[in-house]
Amino acid sequence: MLRDKSLVPLSRQHQHALALCVRIDRASPISDSDLAAWQAEITQLCQTEIEIHFVAEENVVFPAARRFPQFSALVDDLISDHAALRALFVDAAAQQMSAASLLLVGQRLSTHIRKEERQLFEGLQEVLSQEELAQMGRRLEEALSDAAQTCILPMEATALKPSKPS
Repeated sequence: MLRDKSLVPLSRQHQHALALCVRIDRASPISDSDLAAWQAEITQLCQTEIEIHFVAEENVVFPAARRFPQFSALVDDLISDHAALRALFVDAAAQQMSAASLLLVGQRLSTHIRKEERQLFEGLQEVLSQEELAQMGRRLEEALSDAAQTCILPMEATALKPSKPS
């Protein structure tokens, strides 16, 4: 389903986070010598975009979704995901992640984003009027105004390496 323009800013941020998830997955297993760089990148993305994104969803999107009983359990699940991801981000900021927990961040974040995009956003586009979506878009624009507007470039240690010919 084509994403309504009111939700595009969140979807764009989802793309930034999914790019990180793909790079984590492709780099795994991650060597101990690269863990610090990966954790620094996660922390930077969290500070410049993800935390602002989570708050915008929690203050704008989730309350709109809660008006519809069919989204109640999904919103509860997404809020739980936010809490679990925040705990992992704290570990990254403290440089306390293992290679396995780094992989878990990528998997958990990817699953969370896909749930929002495929279930919540598509569902909201079906039940909200164009005016309600436009109003949500205005509120999201304001809520996301402090977020980074560009994708963070990976550090040398976290950039995808060219694959070797087989």
